[in-house]
Amino acid sequence: MLDEKELIQIEQVIRSGGVIAYPTESVFGLGCDPFNKDAVMKLLEIKNRPVEQGLILIASNINQVIRLINPLDGNDLARALKTWPGHFTWIFPKSSLVPNWVSGSHNTIAIRVSKHPIVKQLCEKLGHAIVSTSANVSKQDDLKSIIDIKTVFNDKIQFYINAPTGNKKHASTIRDAHTLQILR
Repeated sequence: MLDEKELIQIEQVIRSGGVIAYPTESVFGLGCDPFNKDAVMKLLEIKNRPVEQGLILIASNINQVIRLINPLDGNDLARALKTWPGHFTWIFPKSSLVPNWVSGSHNTIAIRVSKHPIVKQLCEKLGHAIVSTSANVSKQDDLKSIIDIKTVFNDKIQFYINAPTGNKKHASTIRDAHTLQILR
């Protein structure tokens, strides 16, 4: 868990448009405020990732993301709720509140409600979801440690959280909430 001083520092970094590296259930992620276009564009540039691809948002509870989705029917949301908090990312039609720099060329949004203690602590402090994308340069292997991430990204990341990832061996399953198609 983060102490209050670290939590305040990270909150300031995110609120000022910075990018952080943080642990998730399986890998380290890069994150920022999804509603700050400059921050998201900075993150995409760091990763060499096209905006059209879209990004996952990670939250500590459903209340942080419910306004961002437009489930096609109640069963879609019910399915996701049975797996959250947990290591499942669900794709929903996006609401008008989701900026295009987050959804990319899609009319959907990828959402995960995490049970990782650091993610929960961060999102609770911020009061909203953050971007969650693997800590690597696009199309390259995931980086397994904060030391590796610092070596690759150096001062392009404004805060590194050196804490353990969860015990999951693979990135979260990504599934369409309506069709149940598995995308990853």
